[in-house]
Amino acid sequence: MEVKTSLLDNMIGVGDMVLLEPLSEDSFIENLRKRFDHNEIYTYIGSVVISMNPYRSLPIFTPEKVEEYRNRNFYELSPHIYALADEAYRSLRDQDKDQCILITGESGAGKTEASKLVMSYVAAVCGKGQEVNKVKEQLLQSNPVLEAFGNAKTVRNDNSSRFGKYMDIEFDFKGDPLGGVISNYLLEKSRVVKQPRGERNFHIFYQLLSGASDDTLKKLKLDRDYSKYNYLSLDSAVVNGLDDAANFRTVKNAMQIVGFMEDEVQSVLELVAAVLKLGDIEFKPESRCNGSDESRIKDKNDLKEMCELLGIEQSVLERAFSYRTVEARLEKVSTTLNVAQAYYARDALAKNLYSRLFSWLVTRINESIKAQTKARHKVMGVLDIYGFEIFEDNSFEQFIINYCNEKLQQIFIELTLREEQEEYVREGIEWTNIEYFNNAIICDLIENHQNGILAMLDEECLRPGTVTDETFLDKLNTICAEHQHFESRLSKNSKFLTDHSLPHNCFRIQHYAGKVLYRVEGFVDKNNDLLYRDLSQAMYKANHSLIKQLFPEGNPGKVNLKRPPTAGFQFRASVGTLMKNLQTKNPNYIRCIKPNDKKASHIFTDSLVCHQVRYLGLMENVRVRRAGYAFRQAYEPCLERYKMLCKRTWPHWRGPAREGVEVLMADLPVPAEEFSFGRSKIFIRNPRTLFFLEERRRQCLQDLATLIQKIYRGWKCRSHFLLLKKSQIVVAAWYRRYAQEKKYQKIKSATTVVQSYTRGWQARKLLRELKYQKRCEEAVTTISAFWHGTQVRREYRKFFRANAGKKIYDFTIQRIMQKYFLGLKSTMPSMSPIDKSWPARPYRFLDGVHRELPRIFHLWRCKKYRSQFTEEKKAVYEEKLEASEIFKDKKALYPSSVSQPFKGDYLEISTNPKYQKLNSAVDEKVLLADVVNKINRANGKGTARIFLLTKKSVVLADQKTGQVKASVPLPDLASVSVSTQSDGFFALRLKEGSASAVKGDFLLSSEHLIEIITKLHRTGATAADSKQLNVDISDEFLVQFKHDKVCVKFIQGAPKNGNSVSCKRKNNRLLEVSVPTTA
Repeated sequence: MEVKTSLLDNMIGVGDMVLLEPLSEDSFIENLRKRFDHNEIYTYIGSVVISMNPYRSLPIFTPEKVEEYRNRNFYELSPHIYALADEAYRSLRDQDKDQCILITGESGAGKTEASKLVMSYVAAVCGKGQEVNKVKEQLLQSNPVLEAFGNAKTVRNDNSSRFGKYMDIEFDFKGDPLGGVISNYLLEKSRVVKQPRGERNFHIFYQLLSGASDDTLKKLKLDRDYSKYNYLSLDSAVVNGLDDAANFRTVKNAMQIVGFMEDEVQSVLELVAAVLKLGDIEFKPESRCNGSDESRIKDKNDLKEMCELLGIEQSVLERAFSYRTVEARLEKVSTTLNVAQAYYARDALAKNLYSRLFSWLVTRINESIKAQTKARHKVMGVLDIYGFEIFEDNSFEQFIINYCNEKLQQIFIELTLREEQEEYVREGIEWTNIEYFNNAIICDLIENHQNGILAMLDEECLRPGTVTDETFLDKLNTICAEHQHFESRLSKNSKFLTDHSLPHNCFRIQHYAGKVLYRVEGFVDKNNDLLYRDLSQAMYKANHSLIKQLFPEGNPGKVNLKRPPTAGFQFRASVGTLMKNLQTKNPNYIRCIKPNDKKASHIFTDSLVCHQVRYLGLMENVRVRRAGYAFRQAYEPCLERYKMLCKRTWPHWRGPAREGVEVLMADLPVPAEEFSFGRSKIFIRNPRTLFFLEERRRQCLQDLATLIQKIYRGWKCRSHFLLLKKSQIVVAAWYRRYAQEKKYQKIKSATTVVQSYTRGWQARKLLRELKYQKRCEEAVTTISAFWHGTQVRREYRKFFRANAGKKIYDFTIQRIMQKYFLGLKSTMPSMSPIDKSWPARPYRFLDGVHRELPRIFHLWRCKKYRSQFTEEKKAVYEEKLEASEIFKDKKALYPSSVSQPFKGDYLEISTNPKYQKLNSAVDEKVLLADVVNKINRANGKGTARIFLLTKKSVVLADQKTGQVKASVPLPDLASVSVSTQSDGFFALRLKEGSASAVKGDFLLSSEHLIEIITKLHRTGATAADSKQLNVDISDEFLVQFKHDKVCVKFIQGAPKNGNSVSCKRKNNRLLEVSVPTTA
């Protein structure tokens, strides 16, 4: 059986408030608390989603959750914002119905996060592709930009949206996003110049000062210190959990993705910096000659820097802060501004500058994200706007916001009732009128074009004469006194005269969500939202390209004397346009609630939640949904869920689903008036009926579970029994086999033992017979031998006596020699040629043998040792042998060279890249390569040279450059002269008349003298094909230097210069080499 999930499965509390029984405000709050305590932050009221802010991250927004809710029925899974987003997206894609998602709630309830979740879900489930992904990324990245410029930290929320936002996302016929359009409503621009205690200005100011580079701040003439700017509150400048520097980088990256150019980003930052600079401008009074006061700027440095940022002449802006020009047809009247008016003008300019910059940002984003094609698009709107606000001090902003919420409540009731009625008609269910509170009377009190509060406020602002907040309140008291939802202590209605909870300067309106007290102070000024024309014209004169776009009314050529529309009029028009837009779309609602004022998780404040439930009208929503039928469900899922309650529908119903549901309900003890059958759905009037069905289903499921367990346990026990039986058969078979094998092995072993005993007895019997036969033969042989011996001894006795002494002597000598040689076998010396030991002789008559045997053994031992040599090792020993023949007992340096191996190539000339050039210059194989010192005849000092010996020549080259200095063929060498001392000097004497003898002989010095002379001696004889090179060893010899012969004399002296050999020139004919005396 296929098992499907449902909203009713594993339900904590009640997932849909329509099913709450009994329905009361306390049970409503208690159900929210119960679900909140179990991390169930979403609850339904029909198709409306209630969202509780958890103030922490929950693992319910993962990509896996997106896939879980994708293409699923709205009530199929537990309540989630993804279910509503999926329902809206599928209705738009498959049924071609434009959708709108209305997100409301007070500040801190999570409206902005809810809108992000909706947009991220739609982005995740719609199509893929390079262009589609680009559009999705731009739509998502518009959020960080608008949050930076439109959000601020408040006492209720660290990231509170201070503007209303409505975004239309446009899709093609496939459901892929094409673009979007953003509308903004009522930015709280008063926050720019003043923030309540514990709150701060818009995020962008703090992000700019924290995250911008030092170079950028220098260009913007700003400092990182918040305290230097009057418009920034200091008590909440730093917010825990907000990284302004990182957020600034995020905003700049988002602006790039959305499509802002670098110069546009710079222009925006310049305007933000200008607003900060504007707040630092201060004024002082100055008396004029006529007695009136006018304002003057205290410190003009901030004004100068601001003017440089915006490209405005300082004098023009300075005059605009000091004078106001009023034009009336053909007349112009210029008046001076006092200090209070100057501060008002400054703040008005700051608010207008920032507000218009924000509107320009929205327009610029719309240009980037708008759909490129002009074909008809499907549209999904997302409205993120303020919820109903009731503060201790409510002013014009709260009045406007609450008016908007009244309109949203009105359209919600109308659309909900219309949707209910349409569904009843579509399903063929009789429609009964539902009684509910219609807040149209409240909307009319506010927006009526003749007697509405907004109309009277506009009329009061436009009329000539003295206009104050008190005159506006008097007008309200006169016209609205009899209205049942208007209360004022000064009105004609006598019942409020003694109401001390109603101050004299306030009025109270009974909204659908409760009574709200409004303080009339500031209503007129905030509605006027007046910016002096002088300031507009000063801004238009700026060289800054963006400023001209923001203040088009400052163009002198297009002066409009008509008063600009008031803030209330503009907002009423915007709300009217929004309502018309929403009326054309299918609505989806998300009601956001914050559980506590501490921004803390796991805290649920009943009074605060109850207050929000009241002003969001959630109880009214439930009553409207429950006025007819509380629950409805399509026949297929209903039959699938409850078919086990009737034997005729269980386990499978073969007919149509509606007939199956009719059979099912007829079989149950449910009154007929509790349900009705529509065309595609069954309608259940009372939640108790649904809970009765759920309870019966739960009992049936328990019975079915018991049955399944019984059958499963029986099957499991039988399977276990069959497995044991099969195992027993296998074990018995193996055991019988094992027993037979053991019996066979026992019989075989016994047979073998019997056989072995029998064969042993037979063998012993045969052995006895053979031994007896052998003893008989041996006895016969012994007797025969003794007999023959006796006969021979008798015959040869006379001959034995004559030769017995000589035979005994020879035998004795032979035994001694045999013993001697066998003794040598065990006492033989080692195979080392240098081992000269030999065993002592035992007898004197062996002297000759004892002398000859060591010589023969040594020769044989040397032959065996030589046979182990390789050709290379043999050559090395030959060189060592030849060195011994040349230098042993002749040269004092020789003994120290014996233990040193002859390496030959000390420079590794063939592999060292340093000598690559020199190696290529020598064609033959190098037998020896070393560094020697060439002795200079003039001063006796040495010069480092590379000495190379090949088979045909001797080469001397420069050590640094590798350049060949001299090359001497070996046949041109006459002899080599060395001393008897421990020095390394040697002379290469050339044959007279040879080509190499032109420059004379070579006197050289080397640390490897023995090896060099030995290799020269061996190689010279081979190359010359004559007798070997002569080596003269003498402490005094002659050396031919060009045309002169010089005597080189070696003497022993005291150690000098670190115990080294020194060579000095004594005269033109003598070089004296001093060799240190060796110990």
